[in-house]
Amino acid sequence: MFAPARPGYDLWLEVSGMALREYDRKRDFTRTGEPRGRSRSRRRAEGEPIFVIQHHAASSDHYDFRLEIEGVLVSWAVPKGPSIDPADKRLAVRTEDHPMEYADFEGVIPTGEYGGGTVMVWDTGTYRNTTVHKGQPRGAGEALAAGHLTFELDGTKLRGEFALTRTGAGTRQQWLLVKRKDDAASTRRIPVRSATKSAISGRTMHQIGQQAS
Repeated sequence: MFAPARPGYDLWLEVSGMALREYDRKRDFTRTGEPRGRSRSRRRAEGEPIFVIQHHAASSDHYDFRLEIEGVLVSWAVPKGPSIDPADKRLAVRTEDHPMEYADFEGVIPTGEYGGGTVMVWDTGTYRNTTVHKGQPRGAGEALAAGHLTFELDGTKLRGEFALTRTGAGTRQQWLLVKRKDDAASTRRIPVRSATKSAISGRTMHQIGQQAS
């Protein structure tokens, strides 16, 4: 069994807990319908961890890519959205961890609130961590701390293996999100253009915005 890189992994766990407090600090829950993020969630007894991708029409339109790791949704903002073309290297900027309850959030964040704008659950499902280091499986939390994570998505719109690789340090870590070559890869189809409705409600971004007004 692979021995975890404890110093980096333990530091990530500590920072992750602080990130949920930072998540709460940035939001006025008397105005926004977003869920609170006071603590980690206990891991489900069975089943694969979840992922969610939320289309967020904020001051700059982007997609929030989130993976369940150690009881939180570890999150990246992907300006151009995910691609299934292995030749595309999508910039993914690490943001604060979100609570597990955020996976079902769809609606409008009021103007003036942190991250204001319309949010859609564009895709959701489960994933399987496939990260290997020196021939041995590496846990998702350890892989995250080390800066390289591979995983296989089983969603309503995205399937197959992807990789996230850290390219820079700092408070706004930059990563690259890349599709691996497999049967789910395509150089022709662009999911963010061809599949534009919510994975949980079937609504468009316009309909979500209208129904929340």
